[in-house]
Amino acid sequence: MLILSGAARNAVGVRVPHLVVEYSANLEAQLDLDTLLDRLHATAIKTGMFPLGGIRIRAYRADHYRIADCAPDNAFVHVTAIVGSGRPLERREAVSQELFGALCAELEELAARSPLAISFNMREFDPVLNYKRNNLHEYVKQRAGQGDQGD
Repeated sequence: MLILSGAARNAVGVRVPHLVVEYSANLEAQLDLDTLLDRLHATAIKTGMFPLGGIRIRAYRADHYRIADCAPDNAFVHVTAIVGSGRPLERREAVSQELFGALCAELEELAARSPLAISFNMREFDPVLNYKRNNLHEYVKQRAGQGDQGD
């Protein structure tokens, strides 16, 4: 099991992404959340920047919010990507554009028919004050190996 402090993780190159999706409650019936999360997950993998065992994507509904002029049909979807520190700005920008593009593409039909604010932000975990205990990498490798055995 991999247990590393922030500084040790950066030394060995562990760069986990967390994608946190927040959305207004008035989208609950209109938003295909599983499809959105699947698309973000696939895009995160496709970027090549993140190890599969480190990807975490979760969504939270905001029940209490005020948007613009407070019209009841105003809605929002915001994604915060939190990544390990140390990557060049150009790389983080390219990955941010890919993820934001996937987010916008998935919400395109919804935005065409209702007032919708779509936003994305990437930030870095503190390189020292960030701790994790994670054995997912071993399980992912093990499951991938089982698939190769033809069982």
